[in-house]
Amino acid sequence: MKLYYTPGVCSQAVHIALSEIGADFALEKVDLATKTTESGEDFSKINPLGYVPALELDGGEVLLEAPAILQYLADTKPESKLAPAAGTMERVKLQQHLNFTASELHKSFGPFFAAVKPEGAARDQAMTKLQSGFDALEALLADGRDYAMGETFTVADTYMFVVASWSKIIGLDLAPWPNVQKFVARVAARPRVQDVLKREGLLN
Repeated sequence: MKLYYTPGVCSQAVHIALSEIGADFALEKVDLATKTTESGEDFSKINPLGYVPALELDGGEVLLEAPAILQYLADTKPESKLAPAAGTMERVKLQQHLNFTASELHKSFGPFFAAVKPEGAARDQAMTKLQSGFDALEALLADGRDYAMGETFTVADTYMFVVASWSKIIGLDLAPWPNVQKFVARVAARPRVQDVLKREGLLN
């Protein structure tokens, strides 16, 4: 397998999942500005939408969209327990967490990464939306659970961790959400996550 990635963005969640299941995979860095890969490929031919992650399987098929790729990888190694079995209520809950991360938390960071940043009332509105996402994540973790699904680390955590970590990039202090702050630190301390951060050049 080959993962097309850019350091620190949502492809990192897939990178973590690949590492957690002990997969045999190659990495190909993508410059999202030029849509060119590290080896000189035109990335738009791999994903016409132009964003990562993209996971090329051994047979040549390319999978897109982090939530779908994460579940696929978990299912290739069920003993990893990175996802509950398909068809169970627990799997539905996992999908709920993945969809929340994609449609609410991830999307709410969008204005702060735009070429033209929001200002004034528009920035306040965008920040309020983002904060409401962190409020929801804080409420999920408020019962003392270690991870989104309870005590078991799953692919939902890989995605939540990456997106929540973007708070550092925009200067958002996670202190108002202490359980989220602990969650981010807990996931960051996992050995396989540390390996991924080092490979992406985000940790010395």
